[in-house]
Amino acid sequence: MVGKNILHPTSAAPEPAARPAAASRSSASDWGLLLLRLTFGLLMAGHGAQKLFGLFGGGGLSATGRGFESLGYRPGEVFAVFGGLSELLGGLGLALGLLTPLASAALIGVMINAMATVTGSRGLWAADGGLEYNVSIAVVALAIAAIGPGRLAVDRIFPWGKGGWPEAGLALGLGGLGAAVTLSL
Repeated sequence: MVGKNILHPTSAAPEPAARPAAASRSSASDWGLLLLRLTFGLLMAGHGAQKLFGLFGGGGLSATGRGFESLGYRPGEVFAVFGGLSELLGGLGLALGLLTPLASAALIGVMINAMATVTGSRGLWAADGGLEYNVSIAVVALAIAAIGPGRLAVDRIFPWGKGGWPEAGLALGLGGLGAAVTLSL
């Protein structure tokens, strides 16, 4: 009886109706990616605004510049601008799903620098001032570049908006290169 219509035993079972409307609707994974992008992106943009403008309890450019100089970055304010803009623009790009591989690269680069200069010597856990937070941000940024930002993103209309190995490689490569250049100056 498999494949037979019980009401009309001689007729074949009806084909399931195609649902073209379902293809245009967003899925739970799209909403999950949006939640990740908004949370991590806006938090990172907030960090950048702290550094650049003194918002959200931040020290602003002068204080951030002095902090950068104490880490060996000279001139401190110039590196504070680079770090702050990377966090602000990378965070906003991630939140919007705009130029996602480049936004991810900016955040990965900043986090590599933070790990190399501040948190790397303090172990893993954030409670000890360690790597935990920086690793989490970098991995989320890389994962979003690899997965793609989802349908609820500006990038959905561009080829890189689908994610993949090239996008992940670009994000990791540019982030690593930017960090290496910054650390070597």
